[in-house]
Amino acid sequence: MAQADIGLIGLAVMGENIVLNMASKGFTVACYNRTTSKVSEFMAGRAKGKTILGCMSPEELVKSLKRPRKIMMLVKAGKAVDALIDQLIPLLEPGDILIDGGNSHFPDTVRRTAYVEGKGLLYIGTGVSGGEEGALLGPSMMPGGSPAAWPHVKNIFQKICAQTDAGEPCCDWVGENGAGHFVKMVHNGIEYGDMQMICETYQMMKDGLGMTNEEMHATFAEWMKGELNSYLIEITRDILAYRDEEGKATIDLIVDTAGQKGTGKWTAIAALDVGQPLTLIGEAVFARCLSAIKDERVAAAKVLPGPGKKYSGDRQALINDLRQALYASKLVSYAQGYQLMRAAATEYKWNLNYGGIALMWRGGCIIRSVFLGDIKKAFDKDPNLVNLLLDPFFRAAVTKATAAWRRVVMLAAETGIPMPAIGSALAYYDGYRTARLPANLLQAQRDYFGAHTYERGDKPRGEYFHTNWTGRGGTTAASTYVV
Repeated sequence: MAQADIGLIGLAVMGENIVLNMASKGFTVACYNRTTSKVSEFMAGRAKGKTILGCMSPEELVKSLKRPRKIMMLVKAGKAVDALIDQLIPLLEPGDILIDGGNSHFPDTVRRTAYVEGKGLLYIGTGVSGGEEGALLGPSMMPGGSPAAWPHVKNIFQKICAQTDAGEPCCDWVGENGAGHFVKMVHNGIEYGDMQMICETYQMMKDGLGMTNEEMHATFAEWMKGELNSYLIEITRDILAYRDEEGKATIDLIVDTAGQKGTGKWTAIAALDVGQPLTLIGEAVFARCLSAIKDERVAAAKVLPGPGKKYSGDRQALINDLRQALYASKLVSYAQGYQLMRAAATEYKWNLNYGGIALMWRGGCIIRSVFLGDIKKAFDKDPNLVNLLLDPFFRAAVTKATAAWRRVVMLAAETGIPMPAIGSALAYYDGYRTARLPANLLQAQRDYFGAHTYERGDKPRGEYFHTNWTGRGGTTAASTYVV
C-alpha cells in the first residue's frame, strides 16, 4: 500500500540530510540509492526508527508513493540525471512529478522540462543551497519547471526549507522550466564574488597591515555586528581562530589553490550570452584559475618585482576603509547578479519575482546576509527597478563608502596586493555612473577596420553610418550591427 509522501533517489551527503529533514517535519519519505548497501546502512543508522522507507529498486520506490508520485533526484549533475529520468519514466503515470535537486546547468533543465512534459509528466528543477547543515536543518530552495507541479510540492518544500526571523519560508516558485536552476546558478556566482572579496580583504589585512590571525578574527567578529553580518563573514571569523590538534593555525597550513565546480563559470558565460557586465563574478572565477597555477606563481615571484611599498598610515583607519570597500563591492555584486536575472527573464520569457528571490536567500543559503532584507524592500517598492544601485537605500550606502573604497583600491595598486574583484567592482560603478564612455572611439575603430558602422549623436538612434576613413574603401558596410 502506498504510504510515502515523497521519494528521494541518491543518498550522498545532501540526499541523506534532506530525507532526515523531511521526516523530521512529519513526512513519510521513501529512499533509494543505486548502490543498495547504502540504503541498508542508512536504514540501520541515521534513519532508524524514523518515518523513512528504504527501497531496493526504483520499482519498489514508485510503488510506495502516494499519487501524484513525487520523486526527488539528488544525483550527480549531467548524464546521470538523464539516465535516471529515462529509467523512471516507464514506471510513472501522467501527472507524476520528477524533481531534480542537484546543481544542474539551467539549459539542461529547460530541455528536461520539455522532454518530461512531452511524456505526460511534470518536472521541477530546484536549486538547493546551504550545504550539509542546510539540507538537514533548512536549506534555501529555488524551484522552477512545470507550474502545475508546484501546488503538489509546495507544502513539503516550504516546511523543510529555512525560515526568516519573521517565519517566512526561504522557498517560493521561481518560474518556468530552467528558472529555478538559473537563480541558483546566479546565487553561486554571487557566492564566488563574496568569497573572493573577503579573501582580498584578508590578504590586505595580512600582507598590507601585518595583522595576526587573532587580530583578523577579532575584526571579522566586530564586522558581524554591522552591515556586513552574513554567513560568509561568520565562517571567516571562525576559520581565522581555528587551530589543529597541534595548536597550529589551520588557515596557514592550507595551500593557496582554489577549486571550483563550475557554477561560477556558468554564471559568467550566461552573462556573456545575454550581454550583461557581470565583471565582479568574472574576476572571481579568473582569480580561482590564477590561484590554480601555483608553480608558475612561485617561479614568477622570484623574478617579477613588485613595488615594495608598505602601508604606513593609521591602521584602524585602513581597517574601517576595508569594511566600507567590502560592503560597497558586495552591493555591486548583487546589483550585477540582479541585472543578469532581469536580462535572462526577458531572454527566456520567465516571470521572476526579484523581491521573492531576495527572500529565498535570506536564510539557509551560503550568501545569506542581513542586507538581503533591504534588497527585498527595494523590489517591493519598485518591482521594475532597473539596477539596485539606483534604489535610494543602496545609492546612499555606496555613496557613503565611495571615498574609502577608492583609498583601498589605490593602496592595493601602490602596494602590489591584488584586488581583482573589489577593483573591478569600483570600475563597474564608475562605468555605470558615466554618461559618456569611450565606446565612440571603439565604434570608430570597428568601422575603420571592418566597416561595422556606427550611430551618430546628432541623428536618431537606429540609423547607422559608415565612413571611408582611408579614402581607399568603398561605400559597402557590414550588414549586421550588434550592441
